[in-house]
Amino acid sequence: MRIFAATALALMASATPALAQDATFQGPRIEAVGGWDNIKSDGISASGFVYGGAAGYDLQRGNLVVGVDGEITGTTTKKTFDLVTLKGGRDLYAGARIGYVVAPATLLYGKVGYDNSRVIARSGNLRDAENLDGIRLGAGVERSFGHYYGKVEYRYTNASQDVVRHQVLAGIGYRF
Repeated sequence: MRIFAATALALMASATPALAQDATFQGPRIEAVGGWDNIKSDGISASGFVYGGAAGYDLQRGNLVVGVDGEITGTTTKKTFDLVTLKGGRDLYAGARIGYVVAPATLLYGKVGYDNSRVIARSGNLRDAENLDGIRLGAGVERSFGHYYGKVEYRYTNASQDVVRHQVLAGIGYRF
């Protein structure tokens, strides 16, 4: 968690006035993300590293920003408990976000969308992989550096079969 706090502070402190004047949150974007992942299911909690990429499009009108984004991630999340192993797999997301520009180069935003997570349970030689549908809610801060940007984000996903996921990520991206 300290890494993400330090990243957020570095993003906020490192913009120059010239970059702040050129800041815009409009247009297509791509990004790489990584951070902490936690999956809870049937009393088992497993944590690991989540990594992946996203793409989206934002429209800015004054200080209001609305957009869409999609994401594909993987995870190292895995835990064995009483001969059962819980493991995270790929995660697909499509959703919308809405934000407000609170400083010339800083956007606060919230997001909501559809999530499809693969969760794998193993017991001995038996393997059960489930693709679980759910809703993802998130909030974050994005800092523009001209065409480049950095962000820190928290997300909560409530999937079917009582699977809950918490994530804290940092990302870097490019806006075209």
